[in-house]
Amino acid sequence: MENKTYDYIIIGAGPAGLSSAQYAARSGLKTVVLEGAGAGGQVTQIADLENYPGVFPAVNGYDFIETMRTQALAFGAQIEQVMVSSIDKKGKDFVITTKDAVYSAPAICIATGAEHKDLGVPGEKEFTGRGVSYCAVCDGPFFKNKKIFVVGGGDSACSEAIYLSTISADVSIIHRRDTFRAQKAVVDKMLAAGVKPVYDTVVKSINGDVKVKSLTLENVKTGEQTTVDCDVVFIFAGMVPRTQLVEMLRRDETGYIITDENMQTSVPGLFAAGDVRSKSFRQIVTAASDGAIAANAVKELIK
Repeated sequence: MENKTYDYIIIGAGPAGLSSAQYAARSGLKTVVLEGAGAGGQVTQIADLENYPGVFPAVNGYDFIETMRTQALAFGAQIEQVMVSSIDKKGKDFVITTKDAVYSAPAICIATGAEHKDLGVPGEKEFTGRGVSYCAVCDGPFFKNKKIFVVGGGDSACSEAIYLSTISADVSIIHRRDTFRAQKAVVDKMLAAGVKPVYDTVVKSINGDVKVKSLTLENVKTGEQTTVDCDVVFIFAGMVPRTQLVEMLRRDETGYIITDENMQTSVPGLFAAGDVRSKSFRQIVTAASDGAIAANAVKELIK
């Protein structure tokens, strides 16, 4: 098995990881980004990224992350598409094992992000890919002029509903509370686009035969259940941090990794950045900031 040595290893090639790679490589650190699924993460699902400072008019998420990737490479960072199987520490170095190589460095950064949370209702798994989706940009175009439902109340759900309103005039958004958690500007834009809110409601089951045909809904205040016709349901019910490789780290009550202001975790030399980190506000701009701060801290640590 090949042994590879670096100053700084980043796991995850989303905005946090690529930002950290750019800053680290530009400061002269031998840097590699390891990513199992290719660059981008959730960003590649964004149709119109309109709130990143300095990027205007809006661009799609794929183009945005491709520019970040190209920029990191231009400054000398390496990016390898490999799956990390384990992280250990031997002496002063961290040792990262993959199928074909062992990587070592005195500092690493976990920038693995978060993944969509399932609703856990009957029919969800059975109809995934057949009327249940977690990516509007990926699957929305297949449902032009169809009856579309979105589940969720945060920025992601409302932003995806806005995008879906350009595909169909019949888009509804189901939220378990009576107000949305998303930023007011996003909610206002969504409502102006004609998306119909269904408040105080949860999905009890997703029904169909070979594909989704209807949803069973329940009003959380009255307990009343109704069944509505549905061609596709897009689920944005929150996120779960990807911390499987570092379960030993100190985390908050929801599972996100706790760091100090320099992004260092409870293990010296091990940093975390982006959506995997415990913080009050998760946006692309905050992920990029986390990554830059972590890179600067690593530079100070090993210089």
